[in-house]
Amino acid sequence: MKPIRESDWKVLRRLHPIALERFCERTLNECVQAATCDGPSAHQRYGALYRLIKARDKTLAAAFNDLRRSTAIETLINLARLDLLTTPELDEFSDETRDAVRRALEPLDT
Repeated sequence: MKPIRESDWKVLRRLHPIALERFCERTLNECVQAATCDGPSAHQRYGALYRLIKARDKTLAAAFNDLRRSTAIETLINLARLDLLTTPELDEFSDETRDAVRRALEPLDT
């Protein structure tokens, strides 16, 4: 993919920490649920919590690490796929960038 335009890059850099905060808040809420659910033993809850953190850490790394202009569209697609940006926030991007994100998120025809 070609690099993102400068105006879109500025929007992404501003929204990136907001999306990161949303992701972390969502993950922390999932952790509380996993740690406090009824039924399983403390050891089972610990294991579930460990697996959850490990999985979310991989997702976090893929979506948030290594923010560069050359990979900005891929980053934006990851953030949209994770539902970390609101419609008004996505509307801040150029038509070209929004179209690229929408195309990437469309289901593949089988």
